[in-house]
Amino acid sequence: MSGSTGLVATVVDNQPVLWVVAVLFYGFGDAVTTLLGFHGDGAAEAGPVALYALQYGGVPGFLGVKLSFIGACFLIWYLVGTPGRVAIPLALAVVGVAVTAWNLFVLLS
Repeated sequence: MSGSTGLVATVVDNQPVLWVVAVLFYGFGDAVTTLLGFHGDGAAEAGPVALYALQYGGVPGFLGVKLSFIGACFLIWYLVGTPGRVAIPLALAVVGVAVTAWNLFVLLS
C-alpha cells in the first residue's frame, strides 16, 4: 500500500496472514469448541443460525453453514478491489479469536 505507514499499512499488507488466523480460529477453533460445548453439559449455542443448523442438520449442517459463511466472506473479499476489504478477514480473525477464547473459558469453567 503506497504512501501509508504504520499499523494500517501492516494490516493491509498482511491479509493472507489474517485469512490464516480467521480460518484457524473462526473456522476451526470456534467449530471444535462449539461442538464440544454443545455435546457437553451447561453450554449452549448463542448464534441462532448455528443453533438451527446444529438442531436440524447436526454436525454436517453446522459445518456446512460455517464453511459456506467463510467461503462467502472470501468471495466478497476477493471481488472487492479496495484496501478496505481488509475489514473482512480482520473481523473474522478478531471474532474467531474472541469466540474461541470464550468457548474455551466456558468449557473449562
